[in-house]
Amino acid sequence: MKSRWSDKAAKEAVARYGAAGVNEDLALRVYTTRLLGQEPKLVLHGGGNTSVKTRMSPRGGQETDVLCVKGSGWDMGNIEPQGLPAVRLEPLLKLSGLKSLSDEDMVNFQRINLLDASSPNPSVETLLHAFLPHKFIDHSHANAILSLTDQPEGAKHAEAVFKNRLALVPYIMPGFALAKKAKQVFEANPKVQGLVLLKHGLFTFGATAEEAYERHIRFVSMAERYLAQARKKKSRVFVPARQPRNIASLEDVAPILRGAVAIHRGEGVFKRMVMDFRTSAEILAYVNARDVAHISQVGTVTPDHVIRIKGWPLLVPAPEAGKLDVFAKGVEKAVERYAKGYQAYVLKHNAKANPKKTPLDSMPRVVLVPGLGLFGLGASKKEASIAADLAETAVSVITDAQALGKFESIPKAKLFDMEYWSLEQAKLGKGAEKPLARQIVAVTGGGSGIGAAVARTFAKAGAEVVVLDVNPKAAQDVAKEVKGLGLACDVTDKASIQAAFAQIARTYGGLDILVSNAGAAWQGRIGTVDESVLQKSFELNFWGHQRVSQAAVALFRAQGTGGCLLYNTSKQAVNPGRDFGPYGLAKAATLFLMRQYALDHGREGIRANAVNADRIRSGLLTDTMIAARSKARGVSQNDYMAGNLLGREVSAQDVAQAFLDLALASKTSACVVTVDGGNIEAALR
Repeated sequence: MKSRWSDKAAKEAVARYGAAGVNEDLALRVYTTRLLGQEPKLVLHGGGNTSVKTRMSPRGGQETDVLCVKGSGWDMGNIEPQGLPAVRLEPLLKLSGLKSLSDEDMVNFQRINLLDASSPNPSVETLLHAFLPHKFIDHSHANAILSLTDQPEGAKHAEAVFKNRLALVPYIMPGFALAKKAKQVFEANPKVQGLVLLKHGLFTFGATAEEAYERHIRFVSMAERYLAQARKKKSRVFVPARQPRNIASLEDVAPILRGAVAIHRGEGVFKRMVMDFRTSAEILAYVNARDVAHISQVGTVTPDHVIRIKGWPLLVPAPEAGKLDVFAKGVEKAVERYAKGYQAYVLKHNAKANPKKTPLDSMPRVVLVPGLGLFGLGASKKEASIAADLAETAVSVITDAQALGKFESIPKAKLFDMEYWSLEQAKLGKGAEKPLARQIVAVTGGGSGIGAAVARTFAKAGAEVVVLDVNPKAAQDVAKEVKGLGLACDVTDKASIQAAFAQIARTYGGLDILVSNAGAAWQGRIGTVDESVLQKSFELNFWGHQRVSQAAVALFRAQGTGGCLLYNTSKQAVNPGRDFGPYGLAKAATLFLMRQYALDHGREGIRANAVNADRIRSGLLTDTMIAARSKARGVSQNDYMAGNLLGREVSAQDVAQAFLDLALASKTSACVVTVDGGNIEAALR
């Protein structure tokens, strides 16, 4: 591992933060914390922590000794000074004389000694930082340190690598007891430059930020070289198992898995997961291993990971192409075994817990698929990506551990303590989920107008949004805005649709809602209009809806958790406009297409509904079109746009809200909602 320290960058950090009133110690602490946090082999997703002992004064108060330590909720990779709350040091040091201290009392004591009461909670390892005398202290869960110590002879290997430069601390759950033990170990070895916490991570310290950081990089590098030598002695770490000759595609496998891990809450309502797929030569060697069923179930590579990925992943059978029904049955059985195993684990260890813990859901957060790779699962794409990152790290750490000896995690009882530890669970947050959280939505024609408004509205409601548009740049621009996926998709081209929906499955694992919105308006008097105009309109305004609906239903059925089809059908479907037949006829067919889907697929939990909108400014109803339609009706453009019972122009946002309402109406199907400000002629009987 290479050092990323730069004298120039360090001076720039001091100058930049100094201009905002931050002292040099804290500025350098932020700088090196970021260096550590931006290296994924050291720190991932909120893991690790750093500190500096310095002097500060509260507003209106006297200067005092403080410990600035990483605060809860901050990531080391992008931390700012406010992410390192200052705690009065002297009161913390006095705690070392206590024999015991509860977690609740520890957190409360740290909070009441904050210099700024609005600061985040200091790290659960604050006391460990406080009890060690050094000015700068760095802590990470470095991959190489974990591979070295996650095995029966971990202490022996650590001593062989570090000699007397680092002292060893046995595994103890973070908190007061660990802080006391670390202090005891250091005081018995006062010349060491750091501590190895077995099956946990690495602490280094120094008189300067640079010294603590450089020591961290040096010791991790020593461990990496030791592991590399062990790798050289083995031609391969894992013996491969026999796999099917033809492995099924990712886009076929993902929806089956996604449906299998969804929790049925009754009456067709499911708590779904979003997925994130990873594969590599290292991952494939691991998931294809003959003994993966044993190795993968041993436990996490560092206890912190258990709160995000549980104690072990779900292992499913290898998916053979052409035999997806067999694979689906195998997955169903594997999920059932996993859930029962997790429930038994909670029951066993909860019996000894005081107070008793409320069981978490029994679904996995990582799925291993021989022949393909692994999936991270979560309530959002971000959470799924975090789970996948941690799973990738686990594969790398376990591979090196197996090359050196035998991977060993902490006992299941200690994993349970960590998983259900209130201070760890607090890191995940307990806020209420948004109404469309965990749901994946695709919007055709999403690059502009009504489609773009729908994408924004559904994203605000918590959905993962895929923006489909014939114009790829328009799709990507809107997708960037809503933090979703933008794909080129021509709904008149079956191959284009298949490619787009396959990518949706590969990216998110499946689909839950389709907003079929893409369309264009063709005009012409029906008695004289050229047949080619009608064909073009039907190709886009009817067949386009049918093609994307079939693609969506295929994913819905593979998941087995229902789904929702929403159509933009227009008031033209029931109230045709003069010289607007080419458009209205196709839209009328689409309205009945919606009803047919509701009729044919309702028993599979698939709902179909439509919105009839009128006179919405968009790429469809352009200024030129508004002028033409106003002339056809013999009214001004303003009167045309507000020509309804309320006398108000209807916006794309109004239409988007109607689509959202239908998406949330879990017991509504075959419904048409009119959004036109009131038009009796277009009202349905």
